[in-house]
Amino acid sequence: MNTHPKFDGLEVGYDIPALPGMAEADIQTPCLVLDLDALERNIKKMGDYAKAHGMRHRVHGKMHKSVDVALLQERLGGSVGVCCQKVSEAEVFARGGIKDVLVSNQVRDPAKIDRLARIPRFGARAICCVDMLDNVADLSAAAVKHGTTIECLVEIDCGAGRCGVKTTPEVVALARAIDAAPGLKFAGIQAYQGAMQHMDSYDDRKAKIALAVAQVKDAVDTLKADGIACDIVGGGGTGSYYFESTSGVYNELQCGSYAFMDADYGRILDKDGKRIDQGEWENALFILTSVMSHAKADKAIVDAGLKAQSVDSGLPVIFGRTDVKYVKCSDEHGVVEDPAGVLKVNDKLKLVPGHCDPTCNVHDWYVGVRNGVVEVVWPVSARGKAY
Repeated sequence: MNTHPKFDGLEVGYDIPALPGMAEADIQTPCLVLDLDALERNIKKMGDYAKAHGMRHRVHGKMHKSVDVALLQERLGGSVGVCCQKVSEAEVFARGGIKDVLVSNQVRDPAKIDRLARIPRFGARAICCVDMLDNVADLSAAAVKHGTTIECLVEIDCGAGRCGVKTTPEVVALARAIDAAPGLKFAGIQAYQGAMQHMDSYDDRKAKIALAVAQVKDAVDTLKADGIACDIVGGGGTGSYYFESTSGVYNELQCGSYAFMDADYGRILDKDGKRIDQGEWENALFILTSVMSHAKADKAIVDAGLKAQSVDSGLPVIFGRTDVKYVKCSDEHGVVEDPAGVLKVNDKLKLVPGHCDPTCNVHDWYVGVRNGVVEVVWPVSARGKAY
């Protein structure tokens, strides 16, 4: 019987995979499970690191898309706010009580700009990225229309090859235009080097970031000489935060995957040549899956296939097992090699997803477990908010 008022009317196995108080063994699969102890340790560790290095940490909410996780990152990790990639996603966090929200992306569609200008009405600071002069007038008009302020970061393309300007004169021109526009405030620079985050070698990542730091430093120094201050110089991810935080240029980190970890990030190496999921961070996110068939002696079929995960960065890895291996998937099935026939129907396995961000986006709920018992069930608050 459902005895939790916030879940009234929701049935386990139809609307929701579990309820607080249930045994972990009774969770309906496939679903996302969080090891709460590991999650909390990851969050505290990054928070302590940022504080020790005099850095602000703006967590990347696009990874988990969860207001509950973001609030936990504020409470346990001292985060100053969230990054999002879409306006609708940002609005979810603002409505959920996050007071400092950055859309670390360009906002160009008129309807989206209008929604962005209304986010401060939820009591949140609203920030977005700009890389073209003609965007400034549109943002300004919307902010004036709604009587709000939109803060803007000039985005520098420091190696990712996506959005952003490449030269310091372009940065200065945009900063001046923003500064002069009614309803807007120049807040600083966005400089996230995303292309190097998953490079295996620590030294290779360090070399790439060194180039980015030099580029960003030139822009910051030139702006300062022109009398324009940067409140935010933001960037840094799970694969690089130690470089930005010791650069003397950046003052805000934007890490996301550290909290959950996934198989693709986990394989990259730290300065000692060790995988970062074997000491630096812990696996806290899993796809819980059940064996549904073992008709073939050396092969088990599980219920987590393509619709339960993203495999753009590779197949999931079975956590804590070397005797069985997830080798293939179709829409509704996963194939697990089981040469010794150790698995049985209804056995459960924990899968570490190849890529946590898009995997989280295909689920409605996180089931938080501690000591074998479901402690919390959190909605994936911004699931599907891709506008």
